[in-house]
Amino acid sequence: MMDKWADCLISAVKTSPDQKHIDFVECHSDFGCVVCENIILSRTDLISKMKKGCTYATVFRTPMGKWRKGQDVHLVIVEGQDFLRTDLKNTIASDNFEDVPEFL
Repeated sequence: MMDKWADCLISAVKTSPDQKHIDFVECHSDFGCVVCENIILSRTDLISKMKKGCTYATVFRTPMGKWRKGQDVHLVIVEGQDFLRTDLKNTIASDNFEDVPEFL
């Protein structure tokens, strides 16, 4: 990894029991040449940081242990509510991180 992909990178999510919202995300700082820190961030904090201009993208570890960029994370408004999505085509009132794994 050479260029900075986003301010923070999301490697896993914890969804709500109804599967409509992300409750928490596992975040890493993106320093361009290295991905580090492993913090758990609440959905509320993530939305607040995005509204202040912080950028997020998803990341995945390859079988060789290297990080691979997934998709940019967007804050969208559906029916007057904030939702976190990696896809912009869908306007369903729920969060969507597609293939990002779930953590316990």
